[in-house]
Amino acid sequence: MNRTTLSLIAGATALAAVTGFAAVSAPDPEAAGQRTGAAATLPVERTGLLCPRPSTSDLAETTYTSFTPVTEGADGKGTAVLRSAAQQSAPDENEDAEGEDEKDGETTEKGDKDAAKDDKADRPVLQLKKPGKPVSAEADGADAPALVGTADGRFASGWTAQQTTEVAAGTGRGLQGVACSAADTQFWFPGASTDDSRTDYIHLTNPDDSAAVVDIELYGKDGELETTVGEGITVKPRSAEPVLLSTLTAEKQTDVTVHVVVRSGRVGAAVQALDDETGGDWLPASADPSGRLVLPGIPKDAKAVRLVAFTPGDADVDLKVRLAAPSGLITPAGNETLHLKGGMTAAFDLGELTRGEAGSLVLTAPDGSVPVVAAVRVLRGEEGKQESAFIPAARPIETRATALDNTAKGTTLSVTAPEGGAEIKVTASAGTEGGTPQTKTYSIKSGTTQDIEAPVPAGLKGGYALTVETRSGGPVYASRTLASTEGGVPYFTVQPLPDDRGMVAVPDASEDLSVLQR
Repeated sequence: MNRTTLSLIAGATALAAVTGFAAVSAPDPEAAGQRTGAAATLPVERTGLLCPRPSTSDLAETTYTSFTPVTEGADGKGTAVLRSAAQQSAPDENEDAEGEDEKDGETTEKGDKDAAKDDKADRPVLQLKKPGKPVSAEADGADAPALVGTADGRFASGWTAQQTTEVAAGTGRGLQGVACSAADTQFWFPGASTDDSRTDYIHLTNPDDSAAVVDIELYGKDGELETTVGEGITVKPRSAEPVLLSTLTAEKQTDVTVHVVVRSGRVGAAVQALDDETGGDWLPASADPSGRLVLPGIPKDAKAVRLVAFTPGDADVDLKVRLAAPSGLITPAGNETLHLKGGMTAAFDLGELTRGEAGSLVLTAPDGSVPVVAAVRVLRGEEGKQESAFIPAARPIETRATALDNTAKGTTLSVTAPEGGAEIKVTASAGTEGGTPQTKTYSIKSGTTQDIEAPVPAGLKGGYALTVETRSGGPVYASRTLASTEGGVPYFTVQPLPDDRGMVAVPDASEDLSVLQR
């Protein structure tokens, strides 16, 4: 093996350590159909996902779903398995020792129970059978676990998982959904709260065999909040740790930005925001701080939209605000620009922003010079019967993205192309219990948002996956809304669709990389 090949593999290994096990093999130019010296675009061969603990409510009903789209060129073999983080935790060595009887060849009753427990731990919560068909599992009550999973071979490229929870009553009642995500070392969550009316948890999940050490910083309207135990939080190996934000500080603030920084190791992170009166949902991490942000798919019947934004550092910024509507980009009256002070969380009530039409927020800093993170909190329903959800600034779909747990009714796919028109292909997979995939193509006009009539599998039984692929044009952003009505309350949850990072460009091993040695 030559030095160039070794360097490529070392680079892929380093990438895997940060991005959730993403890995590829060195390409064969003939097998990949690439000429010598060209980059080969290959399916990722190994990846990982983490799902936070769904709920602390005994009334919760959770559905986990896992799916991998069919990918040309993927390996013919492989697995995709999600297991309980608690089951994967390493057993205590002292407990193992106590389980052994003093007599050779015999075990105590406790040892038998431990063996049975180990056998149960080996059973996956979800395991895919083949690409192109989702699988699901259900769990009830507060015992539904956080999940840790890996996929390799033909299941790795585009592997996606989702958990959807319905809580019938109490704090956070309503529909809560979150896409499972890869481990990372830094996260931003604008839109959290330490107010008495909210119960917000930051869920930290560690997939590795060594402990992770995490710092949690909180920023309110006047700057960083004084925290008591936000530094040096240890997340044990292969385990999940929910941290109640109000226990980290004595300050009660309605709008808070949470910054998670991992000192050692890596974790998955998501905020669960629960309200006493307006239900609750998951708040995924915002896209990385940037001078241009897109928050896609605000429901057309939103009764109230509250934007929360934060800029790290000391520089102030005046954000230009535009709404990408079905007819194009417009400027909301009275909210043409929003002023952010450096290091301070700012909130703005935008009212009934969408006014019955599909819409996405486009935020721009002058010259893109000041980085910002942002999210919106959306309310639907009439006073006294309202439900809430969150939409953070999203990353564009570069190639492909998937939303899971869709139903024939109550699913809305919203797509925006803020910088030039685009063509997309949308595929509805087979259902979890039956159905034939269907595919449609759509043209999205420049500067618009469209709630498209997404395809539904023929003969659908169960839930299904919607996969969005970019075909041409400018950047595309998308989100999926699930909705139902219970007791007159409009339950709903919104998930932006991040690119699934299922493909990666790898230079040919014989390519001249001497420039890297300069």
